[in-house]
Amino acid sequence: MRMYDIIKKKKEGGKLSREEIEFFVNGYTNGLIPDEQISALLMAICFRSMDMEETAMLTQAITSSGEVTDLSPIEGIKVDKHSSGGVGDKTTLIVAPLVAACGVKVAKMSGRGLGHTGGTIDKLESIPHFRTSLSPAEFFDAVKKAGLAVAGQTGDLAPADKKLYALRDVTATVDCLPLIASSIMGKKLASGADAIVLDVKVGNGSFNKTTEDGLALADAMVEIGTRASKKMIAVISDMSRPLGRQIGNALEVKEAVSLLRAEEADPALKELCLTLAASMLFLAEKGNEEECRMLAENALLSGEGYLALRRMVEAQGGDVRALDDPLLLPSAEGYDVLSPAEGYITDMNTERYGTAALMLGAGRNCKEDKIDAAAGITVYKKTGDYVKRGEAIARLYASDTARFEDSEKTLLNALSFGTTKPNLPPIIHRVIKGGAL
Repeated sequence: MRMYDIIKKKKEGGKLSREEIEFFVNGYTNGLIPDEQISALLMAICFRSMDMEETAMLTQAITSSGEVTDLSPIEGIKVDKHSSGGVGDKTTLIVAPLVAACGVKVAKMSGRGLGHTGGTIDKLESIPHFRTSLSPAEFFDAVKKAGLAVAGQTGDLAPADKKLYALRDVTATVDCLPLIASSIMGKKLASGADAIVLDVKVGNGSFNKTTEDGLALADAMVEIGTRASKKMIAVISDMSRPLGRQIGNALEVKEAVSLLRAEEADPALKELCLTLAASMLFLAEKGNEEECRMLAENALLSGEGYLALRRMVEAQGGDVRALDDPLLLPSAEGYDVLSPAEGYITDMNTERYGTAALMLGAGRNCKEDKIDAAAGITVYKKTGDYVKRGEAIARLYASDTARFEDSEKTLLNALSFGTTKPNLPPIIHRVIKGGAL
C-alpha cells in the first residue's frame, strides 16, 4: 500500500477503506509517513470530505492509536462530558460535582486552553496545590474517595490525534467537519466512558460560528458514538455571549463556587449546567428526564454539589480553604473598562473577549507561555444591557498591568451599540439524542 495512492484516491473524490485509513493513521503516528504526505491528504479531505462511514473508521483508528482507558474498576455507568470550547465555560467545575452528588461516579480527563478558549485543567490548577497529573492508581483512588476526579489527558491517550492536530493547526485544515468530529470523538472513546454528553457551542465565541455548523458537528459526533455502542446526547448551546460573568482561571473557579454555594448565579450559566447535569444523570439511568432535572436541582440547592467539589479538591491535593474563602485564590490588580457610548449593547464579539483575556495572561499564545492564574475579565454588561457613556462595562485583571491597554482596545472593538434592544437567543438551542434514547 502506498501513501501516494491514498492521497490520489481522496483527491479524486474516492472513498477510503478501513485498511487505507488505518495505514495512514498508524504510519504517521509511528513516524513512518512524512508530514508533507499527511498534509496533502488532510487538504484533500478538506476539499472532498468524508462520508459517515469513513469518519467513523477514522475515529476508531485514532482511538486505537494508543491506550484505551479501562474504567471497569469504577462501579456503575460511567458518563463523560465534553465541551467544544467557548469563552467563560466553567461548566465542568459545576456539572461534575452535581452529578457526583447524585451518586454517579465521574472520572473525567480534560484538556488545557486552546486559542481564545479556556481549559478546565488550567482553571483547576489555579486552586493552590491541586494536582491534575495523576497516575491511573491515583486517579481511581480519587474517584473512589470523592466520587469524582478531573485530571489531565495523558500522552498515551489517542496519540494520533495529537500529531494530526499539530499538523492541521499549521496547514489550515482545522475547520473540516470529519477531522473535527474524529478528533473529538477519538479522544472521548479512548477515555473509556459508557455514555457521553456533548456540549456543542454555536455563535461568535465558538469554533462553530453558525447554528447549522454546530448541528452538523453534533449530528456527526452522536452518530460516531452510537456506532461505537455509546449512549449519546448532544446539547447545542449558545456562545454569542460569554458564559457567565467571569473569564479567566481563578475568576471562573470563584464563579463556579458561588453557583454551587447558591450565592449568586448567571441565569444562562445555571440553566446550561442543570441541563448538562440532568443529561448525564439520564444516561446513567437515574430516572426519566424530569426526575433527573429535579435530582440536579436538589444537588445544587442542598449544597451537596459544593461538598462534592470540596471532596474532589481534597482528594487531588488541593487546598479546600480556597473554596471556602475564594480570597485565597490568586488575585491581581483590576482596571475598569468604561463604555464609549450610551445605548444598548447590540452585539459582542465573544471570541475577541476571549482574546482580550488571553492578552492579559489568562491563556497561551504558544505552548511555552506561562499562564497568569489571576488574569481575566469580569463582564459587567452583555448584549441586551443598556449602558451610559462612561459606565463600567467590564473589569480587567492582570499581574502585569502593562497588559491592560491592548486588552482594553481589543475588548472595546468587540462591542456594538444601538438604540434598540436586541432579541437574545436562548442558551439551549437544541438537544440531540443518539440511538434509541
